[in-house]
Amino acid sequence: MGVPERLAARMSMAEQHEYLRARFSRRTLVRGGAVTLGAVAGGTFVAGGTAQAAVPTRHTAPATETVDGALVAPFGRHLAYGNDPRTEMTVSWQVPVAVRKPFIRIGAHPWDLSRKIDAEVRALHTPAGVGASGDHTQYYLHARLSRLKPGRTYYYGVGHAGFDPAEAHLAGTLGTFTTAPAKAEPFTFTAFGDQGVSYHGLANDALILAQNPAFHLHAGDIAYGDPAGQGKTSDTGFDSRVWDQFLHQTESVAKSVPWMVAYGNHDMEAWYSPNGYGGEEARWELPDNGPDKASLPGVYSFTHGNTAVVSLDANDISFEIPANLGISGGTQTTWLERRLKAYRADKDIDFIVVFFHHCAYCTATAHASEGGVRDEWVPLFEKYTVDLVINGHNHVYERTDVLKGGEVAKELPIGGTAYPETEGVVYVTAGAAGKSLYAFSADESYEGAVKDDESVSSFVCVDGGRRSETVAWSRVRYLDYSFLRVDVTPAAKGRTATLKVRGIAETGEQVDHFTVARRSR
Repeated sequence: MGVPERLAARMSMAEQHEYLRARFSRRTLVRGGAVTLGAVAGGTFVAGGTAQAAVPTRHTAPATETVDGALVAPFGRHLAYGNDPRTEMTVSWQVPVAVRKPFIRIGAHPWDLSRKIDAEVRALHTPAGVGASGDHTQYYLHARLSRLKPGRTYYYGVGHAGFDPAEAHLAGTLGTFTTAPAKAEPFTFTAFGDQGVSYHGLANDALILAQNPAFHLHAGDIAYGDPAGQGKTSDTGFDSRVWDQFLHQTESVAKSVPWMVAYGNHDMEAWYSPNGYGGEEARWELPDNGPDKASLPGVYSFTHGNTAVVSLDANDISFEIPANLGISGGTQTTWLERRLKAYRADKDIDFIVVFFHHCAYCTATAHASEGGVRDEWVPLFEKYTVDLVINGHNHVYERTDVLKGGEVAKELPIGGTAYPETEGVVYVTAGAAGKSLYAFSADESYEGAVKDDESVSSFVCVDGGRRSETVAWSRVRYLDYSFLRVDVTPAAKGRTATLKVRGIAETGEQVDHFTVARRSR
């Protein structure tokens, strides 16, 4: 497969060559750096070698002298599930300068970290002249662990030559993670989009940690290293060092909770690769079960208990911000239908949750709704009765009624219950995680301050511009910092399993709650 036509029209021959080289070599590179972990309790570990690798860039990273490792502490730890959350986990982190022999220690107890496994290094160089970054090299490290035991809590520490977390004076640097259970059990997950670096982002993280989530979903626009968000090399204000701040900010949560990201428009950093995701591939190691990890690294799926989660890349179908429009050549939508069909046929799966950046349905005045999502994916969400769709992009909290065919199939007041099998789909915009807030054209309406409007004036982004629309589906609108909490309760065969969904403000107050119910098979 060559370069997608829409991309080729904007790329030089050299850029097209680099795109193809990255596409067909990156998967081999990443797979070569995998680490395999045996069962901790009495098992054996099989470790792969350390891979020194630079994410494909337009510039070669300069050679860097290492310093005394005892003077360098790792930071920015963040976890991600592998393809099977029951047995696979990736631990990622950062160091401010190059170090020798990076590794992870892991064990079933904090006093038993004798298992030592090499880590993969991904050096990301940002040359002088690209935004405000200066001549800057960042060092991201990853250890992919497999053959873990389901439902088990592990202790780990990350280090390098000169900095060993097993030493008593470094015990405070240890972290933990817990794998997904082998069978369906009650659990909680959290979600938001559009965080960036701010006091409000930090406050939301503190609240999320208190929810004790099994995992967290970040629906795009992660750090805002590129504040312009157009996915072009002409974007102004780019600063790669913002990522250092962001990963430090989120570490309190992400070091113990898998932080699962989807990519938004501010995550397309065009200086690193033609598809804009070269920087993201350095920073994150996500499940690699999507349609094409080389061109769409943020598209994947995983299951936790009775719930399937699907991450999509709406940059591929966005009319509003078209830098990557058509990048998959339709393969993402084809893959999505296969995934939804398989999950809906799986009797162990009750719920399907889909998250991505651009909103299917939103009335905020900045971006409102994305017509590409409505055209490509909404029919599939309805065909396979998706239970919950989570978006970001608009910096507000907004929740729809139950929708089918673009119309209200059932009004869903605060505290109501939706039955997707027979009624339709509920969409939540949870984009108020930390960046500056947007506005609504209608009154706010949320728990304790309900003000239902029969119709709301808005627009949808379509090919060629915006189309005005007046909608009746906007049920809850809250304009302050917030996030989403979802409590999943499985049920015996023939009984009702539930998703209890809550919008929670930065103050800790509940601004919305509703239930999604489905009969377990």
